Amino acid sequence: MGIPRGRRRVVMAVAALLATVAVAVIAYRVLAPAEVSTVAHAEYPPPAQPAAGVVGRLPVAPLIVDGRLRVYAAHRQVYADRPVDGRHRTTPYWSYRRWPAELTGVVASGRTVVSRWSDGKLVALDAPTGRVLWRADGPEPAESEAVARRTGAATVWDPRGLHLADLSDGRAVVVASGDAEARGVEVSGGQQLWRAELPGRCRSDLGTTASGQLIGLDRCAGPATVEFRDAATGVVHKRWRPPGGPDELVVTPLGCRTGRSDCPALRTSGPGDAAGRGWLVGPGEPVAAPVLDPAGATVVDDQVVVVLDGAVVGRSARTGAELWRSADLGAVRVLAVQPGRAHLLTEANSLVTLDPVTGRQLSRFSLNVGRDGTGWVPGAVGAEGGYVAVERLRRPVDPAADDRRYYLTAEAVILAAT
Repeated sequence: MGIPRGRRRVVMAVAALLATVAVAVIAYRVLAPAEVSTVAHAEYPPPAQPAAGVVGRLPVAPLIVDGRLRVYAAHRQVYADRPVDGRHRTTPYWSYRRWPAELTGVVASGRTVVSRWSDGKLVALDAPTGRVLWRADGPEPAESEAVARRTGAATVWDPRGLHLADLSDGRAVVVASGDAEARGVEVSGGQQLWRAELPGRCRSDLGTTASGQLIGLDRCAGPATVEFRDAATGVVHKRWRPPGGPDELVVTPLGCRTGRSDCPALRTSGPGDAAGRGWLVGPGEPVAAPVLDPAGATVVDDQVVVVLDGAVVGRSARTGAELWRSADLGAVRVLAVQPGRAHLLTEANSLVTLDPVTGRQLSRFSLNVGRDGTGWVPGAVGAEGGYVAVERLRRPVDPAADDRRYYLTAEAVILAAT
């Protein structure tokens, strides 16, 4: 005896409803906003002391944290591996993932790693454990016109709109800015210190000074103007233009730590200018530093390092006096600087590291690993904690090419200890 037609319709309707509910539950579990934190289950590694030379090669760009970990950026994940001088990327030491937000920037202050996400959230992680220390609201990042490459170098070495500032009282502040607003958050506990409204895409933040100010470029009304905002309070202390400078100003921070933070100087120029004018920046008005005018000149430890007429020259940033000269390195260019080190790259892709105060050579070796060779062009560079990491690009460089053609190999980043 079959099921009556009316009861059959009820059974079918109930089954359809249950199927719909099941699909909805599955869709919610898959698509609902979520975060997954996988903390460390091993001992925090000690600082490594590798000999000078190539350490290894990696598929993604590392941010060296506390001299012990390498932190990486993925599309929706920030994660770390160890040891810091490992030859290849290893299984994550810890990992933090969010959905559906995308990771847009990572900076590190001491043992705190601060990540920024496309929904504006700031999430601080403890480097030794990977545990979440705090979460804070921030402005949504400005839309980037840069091509997102697979190494994630822009996210960890040059995160636009995310900067660190060290204050005179010992505190560290992370500043996040977008088109409409900027916020300052204390790194130690995630407390919001200030919030400021911004006029839109006609203004952008470029970095922070070593004296705790946020450097902004305002092109909204009239000639482009540099503004210096106190990272502790959010108050704009001064607006400045270089005397006789062009209306369409190009401003390049110099000598910064990774992430355009703690920059002691900047260069101003007009669009398309090969060089420009160098300035030391501090609590007061920017001070002209003609020794920083030449293209390629940079500053580290109050010394300017520049290549002039085939020689590498060290000069006092404040007086311009020549302190040392090295004319036996051949054709080189300044690749990067970090406290206590000036890194130069030769035409044959050897890395030469000098003491910026004395000019003494600290190390020299070929940036080659395995059978990769040195027939590549340097791309983005990160220098931190005595290490240098360089993207290797295929010759000739084609910015419009896909990643397989753009990079030299699948493990495109070479890591060296100096």
